[in-house]
Amino acid sequence: MKILNQNQKNKPIEKLSLEHYLNLQYPVTLYPDSEGGYVAQIKDLPGCLTQGETLEETIANLKEARELWIETAYEAGDDIPLPSTDDT
Repeated sequence: MKILNQNQKNKPIEKLSLEHYLNLQYPVTLYPDSEGGYVAQIKDLPGCLTQGETLEETIANLKEARELWIETAYEAGDDIPLPSTDDT
């Protein structure tokens, strides 16, 4: 479902669905923690960071953190950055 908002010049702006944003594939940075386990973050989503004892746990935690970050930003009407690419 697409929602139309008004921009500053009163022209409709298309707002993409929450599902659209949740299906975007963001680059992930994953590295070992100096105290054990792993840390993962999505640099395109400020503050989207998590950790875990195993790679599997860390990736699962990051998936949940990404979904919560996007849902919260969407519900607040905040901008949701698109994933960066090697070209950007």
